[in-house]
Amino acid sequence: MSTLGQTGTAVRADGLPGSNQTAGAGVLPPGERLVSPRRVRLSVSRVDPWTVMKLSFLLSVAVGIAMVVMIVVLWLTLSSMGVFTDLSRTVEGVLNTTSGPKFDLMNYVGLGRVLSLAVVIAVIDVLLITAISTLMAFLYNVCSSLVGGLQVTLTDD
Repeated sequence: MSTLGQTGTAVRADGLPGSNQTAGAGVLPPGERLVSPRRVRLSVSRVDPWTVMKLSFLLSVAVGIAMVVMIVVLWLTLSSMGVFTDLSRTVEGVLNTTSGPKFDLMNYVGLGRVLSLAVVIAVIDVLLITAISTLMAFLYNVCSSLVGGLQVTLTDD
């Protein structure tokens, strides 16, 4: 079987080039016909919760690492721009602490403190995303047993 390819030459259904007939001639070798794309309707009736848990864990770990790196880069950028020293001077001016203890903003937003908080939030996110994704796989299985699952139509072009 063959069909006319994009270049105008006949192409067989198995993907091998057929005869070198041009598209303008519209002539196929004897015994061959044009093949239309096949369409298949499938339904996703069940999702394995164990594989969903493994995949969501790996993806959430990647998101957690990216979040920690992003926060460190943001903190270093703000620090190099002098935002924290300007904020510290502004707070000292507002509090007007000339005779008392000095206010140091870096005690509250230092890199160590921000990094440890980011890691704690990333670990909590990994646990929550993994648990919620696994729970959603179980819920999908229950719902798909009631309504039949997700219908998908596949074609080969």
